[in-house]
Amino acid sequence: MKLRSLLYVPAHAERFLAKAHERGADAIILDLEDAVPEADKDAARNGLRESVKAVGRNGARVLVRINAGARRRADADAAKAAGASAIVLAKARLDELDDIALPVIAMLEDAASILDARAYAKHANVMGLLVGSEDLATSLGGEPTPEVLRFPKLLAHYAAKAEGKLSLGLLRSVADFKDLPAIEAAGREARAHGFDGATCVHPSVVPLLNVAFTPTAEEIAWAGRVIEAAKGGEGAFTVDGRMVDAPVITRARRILEA
Repeated sequence: MKLRSLLYVPAHAERFLAKAHERGADAIILDLEDAVPEADKDAARNGLRESVKAVGRNGARVLVRINAGARRRADADAAKAAGASAIVLAKARLDELDDIALPVIAMLEDAASILDARAYAKHANVMGLLVGSEDLATSLGGEPTPEVLRFPKLLAHYAAKAEGKLSLGLLRSVADFKDLPAIEAAGREARAHGFDGATCVHPSVVPLLNVAFTPTAEEIAWAGRVIEAAKGGEGAFTVDGRMVDAPVITRARRILEA
């Protein structure tokens, strides 16, 4: 499953919905949660059948970020009825996962959920983990700087990978979307750690994420040389002056399969 870029779109904002399918994102996240004022939440939910179809018309997967608490069940049911492929569960709680009838990306947004990240990743309904940077920092009484976010995001990343689930995010907040060079560097950093993709709140970030989470031509060429050399059947050998053994061959195969 390729989810390099996941673009949040407020589910009540017609001007954003109208162009979402043109942005080139692998997935669109229709947001019923923080991006939607309370007064507009019911209308945004009721419009999901049309908005899911509209934003997915160019082939992007369509997910819906639902509210926690009292709205959760109705939001999830509406997303399923509208044809969404998955749920992004804001402020996720373990006891809220069982009755959601779609795959879930669980958003971990406080210290307790970070410490329980492995339990979230083990849940059968969970397809991936994502840390909500702003809410997490607020719950900690801190600031959403890369230094504050790095450790909890890596903890969630390790938990997801330990259970074979998707790990999404950059080691920084998505809210600062204007610093494109920093986002580009953060994308490369996240991929080096093994993250699968990341969310964004502005379409200008989408192409940066698509590039960051796609193997480069040089990486593909290197992987091809490794796989070709591996046909010799040796336990260990060298390619480009560096030792290659079983884990390196596995990494090369993954690059070619990406």
